[in-house]
Amino acid sequence: MAVDVPHQTTASRATDRPGDTSPFALGLLLRRAHWQAAAVMAEALGPLGIELRHFAVLIVLVNRGATVQRDLVTATGSDKAGIMRVVDDLERMGLALRKAVPGDRRVRAVEITPRGVELFDAAHVAAEPLAERLVAHLGPGEPEQLTDLLTRFTQSADDKT
Repeated sequence: MAVDVPHQTTASRATDRPGDTSPFALGLLLRRAHWQAAAVMAEALGPLGIELRHFAVLIVLVNRGATVQRDLVTATGSDKAGIMRVVDDLERMGLALRKAVPGDRRVRAVEITPRGVELFDAAHVAAEPLAERLVAHLGPGEPEQLTDLLTRFTQSADDKT
């Protein structure tokens, strides 16, 4: 099956270089920024024995309290099997535990343990100098401006779903 592709010449090809005007530029830049930030956060979490996927669940548990596994799927953008593996890991490490939900024997809520809270706090301490390094090349006030813009950008996207 042939695809009808317009044959117009574009001055810009999709890149993630400064000044790219293609419709893909923002997504490509956000992808690169994600890779850089994820690498820094992985560097902070590694010595603590967890990965970013574990920390993402801990964030939800700290923010929401006990959370049913299906809601963890939605909150983290993971899939059901992935969340099961992460929660299994967190339980094995003593950072979270599953509890029965009253009134529904099939549903389990995941709750952070005191050890999980300690690790969560330790992760923030470990990440602080690395996060500063991540934005060190920005000017005064720019890290806060970037955070504000990304917060508004992601909140806007969240409102549409």
